[in-house]
Amino acid sequence: MGLNKQSFIRGTFVLTLSSFFTKGLGFVNGIVLARFLGAEGVGLLMIAHPLLPLFITMTELGLPVAISKLVSEAEVKGDEARIKRILAVSLSVTGTLSVVLTLAALFGSKWIASIVLADQRAYYAMVAITPIIPIIAMSAVLKGYFRGRQNMNPLALSDILENVAQIIVIIGVVNMLLPYGIAYAAAGAMGASVIGEGVGLLYLFSVFKWANRGKSKEQRRFVPSVRLKGDRTLRDLLRIGLPMTGSGFIHSIYHAFLPLVITKSLVLAGVGVEMATKQFGMLAGYAIPLLFLPGFFTQSLSTALIPAISEASAEGDTRLMHSRMDMAMRTGLLVGVPCTVILYMWAVPLTTVVYHSPEAGVLLQLLAPLFFLHYFEAPLKAILLGLGKASTVMWNHIMTNIFEISLIFVLGSNLGIRGVALGFGLGILMLTVLNFYAVAGSIGFYFDFRMVIKAGIGGIVMTVTGLAAHRFLEQHVQLGATVALLGAILVSLLVYAITLQATRALRSRPKAPTIPVS
Repeated sequence: MGLNKQSFIRGTFVLTLSSFFTKGLGFVNGIVLARFLGAEGVGLLMIAHPLLPLFITMTELGLPVAISKLVSEAEVKGDEARIKRILAVSLSVTGTLSVVLTLAALFGSKWIASIVLADQRAYYAMVAITPIIPIIAMSAVLKGYFRGRQNMNPLALSDILENVAQIIVIIGVVNMLLPYGIAYAAAGAMGASVIGEGVGLLYLFSVFKWANRGKSKEQRRFVPSVRLKGDRTLRDLLRIGLPMTGSGFIHSIYHAFLPLVITKSLVLAGVGVEMATKQFGMLAGYAIPLLFLPGFFTQSLSTALIPAISEASAEGDTRLMHSRMDMAMRTGLLVGVPCTVILYMWAVPLTTVVYHSPEAGVLLQLLAPLFFLHYFEAPLKAILLGLGKASTVMWNHIMTNIFEISLIFVLGSNLGIRGVALGFGLGILMLTVLNFYAVAGSIGFYFDFRMVIKAGIGGIVMTVTGLAAHRFLEQHVQLGATVALLGAILVSLLVYAITLQATRALRSRPKAPTIPVS
């Protein structure tokens, strides 16, 4: 349909490059919000936001992942009619559900707020974000279509446009509403998110229309056979999508009630309600975004990995599946080591320079070592989805959510916000282990242990040189904390890259699989 298929490597590169910009823009957005709203205002945003994924999950029915997989398989067979059916059915279902659920959320907002909001000042922010539901739902369908076509350019540019628009609107709206109170300013920030998503959707729709510009009306029209086979297409979509919906539904309920559980546990630990909101803001608004910031490498790889694994599975090419899995695991290792070192060693300087909140650095340092596993969890999940193991992903998420929320409440009630952070970290550990064993049980798992040694050597060398550089810049150059921090990070990353090159970690390829797990 006028879209050129990209190779797995090129698609990953495009998504990685765009994610670099969007993560950077999102990081800037977080800094702007932190400076304007403070920890308390960011806490209100975090309290209002978790309800949103629940409605989006109910709207999407897990269809974006199903669309990506089925479109990829249909393209292997050259079945354009099936691709049309997939898109038509998906847009009809998500469009209808999103409108119904948005109206229900708006009319029932008072009742919903009285149940799930730990701080009622977040009510206006919750209402302001509600119109985003149909926008995200329709965007998700189009993104699933482009992923299935293995053309990542529209996804990349839409994300960039969305973030730029959001930052511009936030700067204007939050400044305008801040004199009326922090609750209204937080609502304005949520409204900016709606506008940003709208810009992204307009771009995706424009690209889709442009790709069909050369088609005649007869070619564009869904013929009767397309409509007659719609029921079968819906069954195929739901076969993959419903397990994802179950996973997302449980996960969304978990996140909707998570702020309430955290604040209640902190109150039991002797923390006041306002202080609990502030501490939750430091964890969810400061520490966790810094942890997720470098993850764009593996997230981009995971996005491209689903249709790539699905295509290889449809062709029965086991060798290609293992080759792509090996690339994903190598990337997770080589990216995760330096990111974990930086976030752990310079946790307090980072949160001080970025957010003016050294207290958040303690939480960041606590989470960083456990969060290292996240760089493997996302690709492992993508591999399972590409293999059609959506139900496995669902049960892994459900078990992890139950385990995690229980730990958060118990540890939070006894250790305060540090216990809450520890509960988050142990949840990531459990999910990664479950996904690892699921992949190993499905297609086997082969890993070159030499890569761990090489990455470990690089991590040790960059730690020593980075700390020495930071100390030198602080004591002798005296250009300020920001320059000293950036200089130390750049030196440590450069040394890490040189070490990887010296040990041939960037070029080596195992001639035979090692350490099989099955």
